[in-house]
Amino acid sequence: MNRYPLWKYLILAAVLVVGVIYALPNVYGEDPALQIAAASGGPPEPAERERIVALLDEAGIAVDEAEIVEGHFLVRLMRAQDQLRGADILREALGRDYVVALNLAPDTPDWLRSLNAKPMYLGLDLRGGVHFLMEVDLQAAVEQGLQRYFGEFRGLMRDNRIRYRDIAVDGGALNVAFDEPAERERAYTLLRREYRDLEFDQDERAGRFWLSATLSEQRLEEIQEFAVQQNITTLRNRVNELGVAEPVIQRQGEARIVVQLPGVQDTARAKDIIGATATLEFRLVDMERFPYRGGPGDRVPPSAEIFPQREGGYVVLQRDIILTGEYITDAASAIDPQTGQAQVNIRLSGAGGDLMQRATRNNVGKFMAVLFIENQVETRTVGGEVQRIRSRTEEVINVARIQDTLGSSFRITGLDSPQEARDLALLLRAGSLAAPVEIVEERTVGPSLGQQNIDQGKMAVIVGFLAVIVFMALYYKVFGLVADIALFTNLVLIVAALSLLQATLTLPGIAGIVLTIGMAVDANVLIFQRIREELKAGAGPQAAIRSGYEKALSSIADGNITTLIAAVVLFAFGSGPVKGFAVTLTIGIVTSMFTAILGTRAVVNLIYGGRRVERLHI
Repeated sequence: MNRYPLWKYLILAAVLVVGVIYALPNVYGEDPALQIAAASGGPPEPAERERIVALLDEAGIAVDEAEIVEGHFLVRLMRAQDQLRGADILREALGRDYVVALNLAPDTPDWLRSLNAKPMYLGLDLRGGVHFLMEVDLQAAVEQGLQRYFGEFRGLMRDNRIRYRDIAVDGGALNVAFDEPAERERAYTLLRREYRDLEFDQDERAGRFWLSATLSEQRLEEIQEFAVQQNITTLRNRVNELGVAEPVIQRQGEARIVVQLPGVQDTARAKDIIGATATLEFRLVDMERFPYRGGPGDRVPPSAEIFPQREGGYVVLQRDIILTGEYITDAASAIDPQTGQAQVNIRLSGAGGDLMQRATRNNVGKFMAVLFIENQVETRTVGGEVQRIRSRTEEVINVARIQDTLGSSFRITGLDSPQEARDLALLLRAGSLAAPVEIVEERTVGPSLGQQNIDQGKMAVIVGFLAVIVFMALYYKVFGLVADIALFTNLVLIVAALSLLQATLTLPGIAGIVLTIGMAVDANVLIFQRIREELKAGAGPQAAIRSGYEKALSSIADGNITTLIAAVVLFAFGSGPVKGFAVTLTIGIVTSMFTAILGTRAVVNLIYGGRRVERLHI
């Protein structure tokens, strides 16, 4: 008699309740907000927070709420048009001591937050965000590639007692200066035999005999290709560390990379993190000149270098590098329980642990330094001409005595703030860029443009939804209204699934939802048409309902499974926008089968089941 057991109704009710709860956060929307943090990390002090609110009030900017959220001071505003003006006022008043960023803060009620119900992520085209076009400095990549031969050349010539005057990387070549042509000839014979991928050239200038080593064409291409690919991998790791949902990171041309960060309003920190080329070098301190009282221009032996210390003064380090940040497998920021100072706990790979153990085993009681290196490239207009200016920052952030043989785990201290420790740990975890990058184009998609896309997307969904509802109600009468209820439930479940999975909705994703609305009633059309055929064949109403649902099931499954396969293929091989379409289409197929088969059958059973029916309104 077409009756469902109680447990099936309970399952349907539970799914519906969960769907409504997790779809609700999207109804409340987001508030325009200003996010303020101290340049050293952390929220402003209470007195400064009161001053910020007072500055906005004096400017006639209505503040809805001010609160501390995830280490930032978040000021929610009443009007979106006040956001940019408020940010300009605060930046001018607070100066460089604070970072002021635009933000969109979810307006989800506390009771929904307690259930971990959050609105779905919106893509760059809907929510706004940041678009970066970055160019890899291939010349720097080549010089860094040559820098790897620097220590090997010195060690090889020292082992073979070849006397040289100077060695340096300059202009894409590794140049070695000799006082005697015989020494140059010995070095030429030795190095050419050991390094087949290098090309050597000899010349005389400034009274010295020079030997220049350059990379072969094949090796040059390999280094440049590796630099771009490694930078893409590193940028992807850094963006993942930033917690950006569904970022787009892809190559464009020979040396350019596109990075899109949906929803990111703090563009300054995003630029600092993804553009930084920070890495570490661990070196032994020159004990004969420690502590160092001289200046940066004093002469030191060729085996040593002078570097500035973060806390002031200078220190002389040995040129030989124990290891670099490439051997770091994990880094986590923490607070030293004894001093209360920020620190970074480091874990090395097996090879890195061996190098560290070998270097410290014979130097217990001596000092080791952590050298922080950052390369930057920026474009400036000098004398009417656009020039790319490269800068390299090198400073010693920590000098400590080696108390015992070190292994794969140790810590770095001497950092200025917890925020600096967190950023350094993030960079070390994500890895160092293989070559410096320059942001040649920066575009911010504002929330207003995103809102326009959202409004147009909503209109498309509403028009498609209403058109299908009207058609089904007129054509299938009572059964059409049942299908309309299932369609609305399906829409709620799609939104709930996107929110629960924290998936990202884009404009192509909205297109997927609109397509799903049309496809969702296909199953009902097959069922209802089958019921009609059974009635025409002389079957009773109850038998026609039962046969309609049972016999249409295979056709429904075939049609939806083939579409599901196509959606999975789109997700597997597609890029960002295509994946957004595939995600909503996949979720829509699954939810539409649930609502169209189980949902409508449950409602039809409630209306017609368990009683004698003379005719069906279909």
